[in-house]
Amino acid sequence: MGAFKTSLSFGIKAIAGLVPIKLHLQKLGRRLQLRTHLLPPNYLIQSLMESFHSASMSQHPALLNYLTSHQRSLIKSHLVDMDNRFNGIFPSFTSLHPELSSGHRIIDIFSDCFVFNIHSKLKNDKACTHQLDNMVIEVSSSPSTAIVVTNASIKNDVAISISHIHTHDNPIAKTIHHTVYVTSTEAKLFTMRCGINQTSNHNDIFKIIIITDSIHIARKIFDPFSHPFQVHSVAILTELWKFFLRH
Repeated sequence: MGAFKTSLSFGIKAIAGLVPIKLHLQKLGRRLQLRTHLLPPNYLIQSLMESFHSASMSQHPALLNYLTSHQRSLIKSHLVDMDNRFNGIFPSFTSLHPELSSGHRIIDIFSDCFVFNIHSKLKNDKACTHQLDNMVIEVSSSPSTAIVVTNASIKNDVAISISHIHTHDNPIAKTIHHTVYVTSTEAKLFTMRCGINQTSNHNDIFKIIIITDSIHIARKIFDPFSHPFQVHSVAILTELWKFFLRH
């Protein structure tokens, strides 16, 4: 019988939770490329890449878009790799958006216009059901209050987002969205975004109540720090700004 003189390094690394060096270097290289997205719009590197170019900007004479397909295939550079990678990236965060600037945030100006009611773990299911029933009864007696019930789940990489909007015991809208390859956090934020958007468009609504099973995700709406779901947070904050200013 024979035996290997070396240990099974891949198996040991997997047990220890260590990423193989090849995959780790790929991750670092991709992160370095993605950091270019944080550069200002007038930065030289952005003016050279097609993915950053817009019709309102003057075209740089060395823009990669001017190259033929044959010329692009001959170029092996970090700049081309970044440009190819950015073509598959969709906006997810806007850290410099005015809604997230200090002094302009909703939590600074309209801090008394919203509140979080956190579910108490000490309550049993019967007590929670009774609390929700009382909330619905209160909404039913007020024609200027809307209640938005949101939920999202993922099965087989397909996310299903559902939102129900009711006011004065009458349904306003029910929306169902199907999306693939998104996280549960993104799906739930998107559901809240749809519910707030549809409710805030009604001028006779002065109060919005959102019921969700993910209070920590709802708090991300007011998180001023960069996170992968800011595109939804900014959209929600924009709608809330209009809603608070109108009332």
